[in-house]
Amino acid sequence: MNDRITDTPAPKVSFVSLGCPKALVDSERIVTRLRAEGYELSRQHQGSDLVIVNTCGFLDSAKAESLSAIGNALKENGKVIVTGCMGAEPESISSAYPDVLAITGPQQYESVLDAVHRALPPRHDPFLDLVPPEGIKLTPRHYAYLKISEGCNNRCTFCIIPKLRGDLVSRDAADVLREAEKLTAAGVKELLVISQDTSAYGLDIKYAASRWRDKEVRAKFLDLASALGELGVWVRLHYVYPYPHVDEVIPLMANKKVLPYLDMPLQHAAPDVLKRMRRPASQERTLERIARWREICPDLTLRSTFIVGFPGETDEDFELLLQWLDEASLDRVGCFKYEPVKGAPANDLAAPVPDEVKEQRWHRFMQAQQKISARRLKRKVGTRQQVIIDEVGPSVAKGRSMADAPEIDGAVYVASRRPLRVGEIATVKIERADAYDLHGTAVGF
Repeated sequence: MNDRITDTPAPKVSFVSLGCPKALVDSERIVTRLRAEGYELSRQHQGSDLVIVNTCGFLDSAKAESLSAIGNALKENGKVIVTGCMGAEPESISSAYPDVLAITGPQQYESVLDAVHRALPPRHDPFLDLVPPEGIKLTPRHYAYLKISEGCNNRCTFCIIPKLRGDLVSRDAADVLREAEKLTAAGVKELLVISQDTSAYGLDIKYAASRWRDKEVRAKFLDLASALGELGVWVRLHYVYPYPHVDEVIPLMANKKVLPYLDMPLQHAAPDVLKRMRRPASQERTLERIARWREICPDLTLRSTFIVGFPGETDEDFELLLQWLDEASLDRVGCFKYEPVKGAPANDLAAPVPDEVKEQRWHRFMQAQQKISARRLKRKVGTRQQVIIDEVGPSVAKGRSMADAPEIDGAVYVASRRPLRVGEIATVKIERADAYDLHGTAVGF
C-alpha cells in the first residue's frame, strides 16, 4: 500500500517571498508547514501545481514589485495564492488580478494553508515527509532571523505597518529562546533579532516571565538579549528605537555577550520633522547617548535609516540633518526618498516636497554619509576582525565582520592560504578599506 502512495507525485508548490526579514520569517513558517504536510517545494513556477506569493505593502514601489510578481506567477503557472502585507487590502490585488485563487493578510498562516488545501490537497507520507526540528529556513544555514514579536504600537505618520500587521504582540521569552536553541543546534552561527520595535518587546504582556533552562526569564529587551548571549553564537539586534532602557544593553555589547551592533531607525534629526513623523523616543538626547555608548563600548557599530523629502521638510531641516549626521558619525546608513503611501497620515500634514528636491537631497545625503562611512572603515585597517564567511571563491572569500548585517551592510573580502568554508568564523587582518567594504587576509581560524 505504501508503494502505491509513493508512486503518486508529491504536490509541488513554488514560493515567492518579498519584503523585509519579518516577512521572510512568515514565509519560513508557511514553508515549514507545507513540507511537514508532504508538499514539494520548487523555485520554478512552470511545472509547479501552485504558486504562493508573499507580498510587501509598505511602499508604493514595493506594492508595484508585488503586483508584478503576482502577474508573472499567473502568466507562468495560472494558479496563485497571495498572502502578506498587501493582503490586508485585498481589493488592490483582486482588482488587478481577479483570477488569483485566494488572498490572505500577514501572519495568517492557517488561512494560507486552508487555501492551499482547497486548491491542492496534500499527499502525506509520514515515512518520507520529515522536517528538521528547527523548521525550513530560507536564509543560508549559518544565519537566521529570530522574530520576537508581531505588530507595533507606534503610530508614525509615514507608516501603515500597524494597519497591516496590528498592534504589538510579543512572544514569551521561553518560546523565543527555545527556537533560538533549535536554530543553534542545527548549525546557525548568527541570530538576527527582528520585530517592528525590538526595544518595546514585552510591553504588551507586562514583561511576563517564562521558564527556560530552569530559570525565569522576563519578556524584556535586556533580559532576552542577555539570555540569547548565553547560546555562544553571534546575536545581532535590529530595529531598536532609542528608548532610555536601551542604555542597559550596551555593557552586554562591550563584553561581547551580544554583537556590538545596534540597528536604530532614526529617520530624521530636525525636531519639526520628527514631530510631524510622530517618531518614538525622538527627544531622548540621542547624540549625547551615542557618545556615552561609545565610551562604554568603543567597538560599537551604529546603523540607521533616514527619510529625506518628508512633507514640509525645509532647507533648514535638511541642513540640520546633515549637521547631525556629521556629529553622530554613524557607521552604516540607509536613506530613502519619501513616498506618499496610500493611507499614511503624513501625506496630509504639510506641502509635499518636489521630486527634484528629494532627488537632490538624497544625493547630498548619500555623498555626505559615504565620506563618514569611509572614514569609519579606514580606522579598521591594520586591526584583526572576526569574519563570518558567506561565500567562497577560488582565491577570495566574501564574509562579514561583527559590524555587518547580511544584505544591508558592507562585506569583508578575505584572501586565505587554505580554502575557507561557508559559515566558519575566521580571524582576518584588515589591509585596506574602500567606501563600504574591507579587504584582508585570514590569519587564524
